[in-house]
Amino acid sequence: MLHSVHETLAHTEAHLLALRNAAGHWEGELSSSALSTATAIVALHGVDAAKHETLIQAGAAWLVAHQNADGGWGDTAISKSNLSTTLLCWSALTLVGTRRTASSLSDTTQRVPAMLACETWITTQVGSLQPDDIAKAVIARYGKDKTFSVPILMLCTIGGTMGKNAWRRVLPLPFELAALPRSWFGAIGLPVVSYALPALIAIGYARFKNAPPAWWNPLGWLRAATWGRIRPMLKTLQPSSGGYLEATPLTSFVTMALASAGEKDHPCIPGAVEFLLRSVRADGSWPIDTNLATWGTTLASKALGSIDTYVREWVSNQQYQTIHPFTNAAPGGWAWTDLPGGVPDADDTAGALIAMKLTGDDAARNAAAAAKGITWLLDLQNRDGGIPTFCRGWGTLPFDRSTPELTAHALLAWWLWEKEMPESLKLQIHRATRHALSYLRKNQSPEGSWIPLWFGNEHTPDENNPVYGTAQVVAYLSGTASLASQAQDLIQSGRRYLISAQKPDGSWGGDKNAPSSIEETAVALNALLQQGDLAIEPAQRAVEWLSNATQKGTQFPPSPIGLYFARLWYHEKLYPVVWTLQALHRAKAVLPSVS
Repeated sequence: MLHSVHETLAHTEAHLLALRNAAGHWEGELSSSALSTATAIVALHGVDAAKHETLIQAGAAWLVAHQNADGGWGDTAISKSNLSTTLLCWSALTLVGTRRTASSLSDTTQRVPAMLACETWITTQVGSLQPDDIAKAVIARYGKDKTFSVPILMLCTIGGTMGKNAWRRVLPLPFELAALPRSWFGAIGLPVVSYALPALIAIGYARFKNAPPAWWNPLGWLRAATWGRIRPMLKTLQPSSGGYLEATPLTSFVTMALASAGEKDHPCIPGAVEFLLRSVRADGSWPIDTNLATWGTTLASKALGSIDTYVREWVSNQQYQTIHPFTNAAPGGWAWTDLPGGVPDADDTAGALIAMKLTGDDAARNAAAAAKGITWLLDLQNRDGGIPTFCRGWGTLPFDRSTPELTAHALLAWWLWEKEMPESLKLQIHRATRHALSYLRKNQSPEGSWIPLWFGNEHTPDENNPVYGTAQVVAYLSGTASLASQAQDLIQSGRRYLISAQKPDGSWGGDKNAPSSIEETAVALNALLQQGDLAIEPAQRAVEWLSNATQKGTQFPPSPIGLYFARLWYHEKLYPVVWTLQALHRAKAVLPSVS
């Protein structure tokens, strides 16, 4: 075992280093997405179907080639079929001519059977293809969060699969609320999450234009009157790259909404289209986002246990120095990417702070930047003690709430830097820590697990991922002695849960019954090894499983455990590599049979 593990570790580290880009940091590679591809071709079709015919048909062909055997589509090419993505693909293919027999569509003979299989799958899930039944099923899936249900129904309406009076089945969105001061948004309870404001505006207006209220309804007058003031906001919110959040789905939904509302001349349309044209891949598909470069680079640095001068400078330069126009976030945070569409968030800010602690040079400069980042995280803390992703106080909808793994991540960032901070900031860290640990205690399940927000598992009954969530909370809380001493009860109960969820072969899935993955096994192993010998036997089995699953560090098949927006799955090729390396480095330091 000893020789095998050292070989695996060496190969894994070499593999990760080889994934750096030419500049010297990591961009990673997000999975191609059926959902993104469907939304992109509908957006391009709405703007200028003839001009973009080649890309539209290439995207349609990719969708057909990646249809699951059961007739549906998953978010990635290795994902289970789900209703949302299948409805989007079905509607997109209907719109762009899949039902036609025109000679220009050389693969029509393949596409028509694909549609029949798709309609059969939808019928088994919904009960029929009746528009009212489909609308009810979509709304039921997302509940009061309209961030994704309304765009889905809109695309189906544009695609022609929702029958007569289809726009009436698209739930109205109060786009007029965007005219209110930004500081009010958390209090008024918008029906979409904080980062979906462009969708609220564009889709809300499209629904209003295509299914307006009765002439006597004063709400109709109000909305018509406010559009002139709100319309320019879409351009103000648009980054220089043209892509809202650097995300194909959000950018596509905004584009198709404006096109369907007679707003093809809107000033944000050219930039959005250029973003989609730049984002398409050679095989005709689109990913959900351009890249997660900042997140991937900090993960890689933490896995390697060091950060060179270039990477340190690069990470430092990604810190926001001005108020962000999208979320109104204060200076001091980091986003997931170095591209203009990024938005400062808690996970990436904590990750950057931890990565910057890996170097000892230029301590004064690092400490100054760290103080800004720590202050940013402290100001983000919710009243419940937890840390949300983007905005404080937005707790109405799931993806704006406090979440355990981000809370623990912020705690580690605070305590790694606590000694270097001024006394006033130390006092804030101590108060916030008591509040955050109280939140984690209240949100731990009776069996000792925590549910993460931004990672899930489509093979668990509720699509949650208690193994990932628990592993990250335990690892973060154990990351420095001063924090671990305050959280021993949480750490030990979380460790017990992880051991109980391990499979006989040494691996983990999203829970004790879900299929094993490299990502989940690696993060669980790393967490168990944070505090020494209580987990030697389970850890040894996990090390051996990782070595075999990665073919001694040479193969890293990814799993779709990442979440993007509301239950939109993705995988990232860096994840299995960085987490395996992190776990094996920890094993080398702790396990007698490895070290």
